[in-house]
Amino acid sequence: MNLEELLAFAGRNQLLVLALVGITIALIYTEIARLFRGFKTVRPGELAPLVNQENALVVDLRPIADFDKGHIPGSKNVTMSQFDPESKQLGAAKALPVVLVCKTGQTATGAATRLKKAGFERVYVLDGGIMGWQQADLPLARGRR
Repeated sequence: MNLEELLAFAGRNQLLVLALVGITIALIYTEIARLFRGFKTVRPGELAPLVNQENALVVDLRPIADFDKGHIPGSKNVTMSQFDPESKQLGAAKALPVVLVCKTGQTATGAATRLKKAGFERVYVLDGGIMGWQQADLPLARGRR
């Protein structure tokens, strides 16, 4: 395909070209925003070394009933209604890596932004949330611990 044929195709399919341009702009914006959001994502397989070698605090933001059904071993449950980056319990962990976990990773993103604004230095969101953890066939603890 040469440039002439490409331009002819674009002229005949203006809606497709506009959709492609829109999607491209959205992808670029999303990637640039990800660079400047202040926190990182961590894959399920990368979480254990972060906890074992750097003493990361894992905070599960799901409702207590979901937490009791299965959670990452060693994680602490703090529901979103109780989540306060300025609390004394979390304040003691400002220098530690903090990994936020929710069902899919969406709720944790908002909480991560709040932690960064509160001065936490190393904030992570578990990629895919607890569902990503389960899909990676990693162990879950049950009950309240």
